[in-house]
Amino acid sequence: MAGSGRPRHRARGEERRQEILRATFEVIAERGYRGTTLAAVAERAGLTQQGLLHYFPTKEALLVAVLEERDAWDTGGAPAREERHGAERVWPLGNLETLVEYNAMRPAIVRTFSALLGESVTDDHPARDYFTERYAWAREAFAATLRQEYGERLPGSGLTPEQAAPLMAAVMDGLQFQWLLDPEAVDMPASFRRFRALLGDVPEPGAT
Repeated sequence: MAGSGRPRHRARGEERRQEILRATFEVIAERGYRGTTLAAVAERAGLTQQGLLHYFPTKEALLVAVLEERDAWDTGGAPAREERHGAERVWPLGNLETLVEYNAMRPAIVRTFSALLGESVTDDHPARDYFTERYAWAREAFAATLRQEYGERLPGSGLTPEQAAPLMAAVMDGLQFQWLLDPEAVDMPASFRRFRALLGDVPEPGAT
């Protein structure tokens, strides 16, 4: 039947694209973005560099795709970044705890994200704008979550949701760095539950 091969061709192309992204995650986790080359990614993915360029013409394009893929894995139940001004969609605080638990099961993805985040503070890093935008969205989303949970003031501290939102972002990403460095010493999900206890939302784990 005419054209019957096109869906299979598209499916194979998407499969190959996912293979390249997985290879990129691995190489960035090992070498950082600056140490990652298209040749290294192509070799890891079982492609020639020319074959890789068919899917991603530049290293920057590959980086953007990696970051977008990582975001896509995290959006279960969360407001998408492009919808951040839509106040009708707020991520419940319990979903954040679920996300922390999910991240604890995928160290390679967290390692790649953390490596890129650490490098992005330099002025010329291609992911700087992405992470700047991401934190702006995160603070806005966390403030909406905290307002939904607690109203205009958090119990105990009296902080506004906007004042507490950067602290929540710092806890979530800071825990990831500590956990990656010493996973035996840092229980990331339990630590985040303790943070929730500080907010006054749930009892501290193990408390009677």
